[in-house]
Amino acid sequence: MKTLVLLLLHASLQLQCDKKQITAPLGSDFLLSCSYENQLLSNKYWCRGESRTTCEVLVDSEGKTRSTRVHIVDVRRRGLFVRVVDLQKGDSGVYWVGIDRPYADIMTSVSVVVTEVPVSKPRLQPLVSLIEGSTCRGGPVTVRCVCSRGTAVRYSWFRHTHPEDVLLQNSADLRLTCDSLQLTCDSLQLTCDSLQDAELYCSVRNEVSSERSESLRVNILPPADSHCRYVVHMPGQPVYDCAVSTTAQTNPPTSCHTTGEIQPDTTNQLINATETHLLLRVFTGVPLWYTMLRWGSFASLVIFICVFITCAKVRDKHAKRKRRRRRERRVGIRGRPQSAG
Repeated sequence: MKTLVLLLLHASLQLQCDKKQITAPLGSDFLLSCSYENQLLSNKYWCRGESRTTCEVLVDSEGKTRSTRVHIVDVRRRGLFVRVVDLQKGDSGVYWVGIDRPYADIMTSVSVVVTEVPVSKPRLQPLVSLIEGSTCRGGPVTVRCVCSRGTAVRYSWFRHTHPEDVLLQNSADLRLTCDSLQLTCDSLQLTCDSLQDAELYCSVRNEVSSERSESLRVNILPPADSHCRYVVHMPGQPVYDCAVSTTAQTNPPTSCHTTGEIQPDTTNQLINATETHLLLRVFTGVPLWYTMLRWGSFASLVIFICVFITCAKVRDKHAKRKRRRRRERRVGIRGRPQSAG
């Protein structure tokens, strides 16, 4: 028994690695460095299995067994290196670094544990510019849930309700349209008025942790039945003022909400003003104040040219009159009879 222990101790001294246990996240790589003695010309290998006698060789230094993700490099007196890339979840287990010998191989075990990376708090990113006011015309808006860290991340979108939140879909992208908002109303058996100040959020999770994003609010603008209009309020994103102009503010604009009772005439005037402003932006592509300034400058230039031409004509007429009077005076002087001496 003592002889066997001494042999194993001597073998362990002949082959030593810098790590006995390796813990690495999913998808990462690791490098194992080993040193050995007096076995320069022997074959080195990397095998997997609980027992050193039954482990499966994955790769060796002589190239008899190859692998796409495992590489072994024997640099003789400078040591032995094992590199494993693109770690998978099933790579966890017990491995062995071995050196061939005629009677008993020199081997040392290494334990590998592959873990998942916890997810980070997701952020919301619109795929179209909210400052263009497309939602006020009923256009679609896609909001993407972005998680910068984590492995095997799963995405879900929820609507915050009481007593428990409602699952909308299992994907990273949420597409908001008039039809989808109306479909949400029907599926939840609610009226569109109840969707005002609706809170939506994204949830990310894996087997290690879970996080949720900040909420975005969707407001249906009246009248929602005849012409669908809505506004998306997202943290850190500008908000389009549907009635006046484009503003970069984080708080909801007062012109996009109905406070108190509004008379039908006032509502129609607001709708007509909104449609006129939006049409001007659609056909011109520039703000209303810039259009008025440009056309005002052009009109001033035209008026100046007209005044200048009129003044030139008047001045020319006066000059012609003066020249005609001078000629008449000269003719009169010449035609006057001279008096006798």
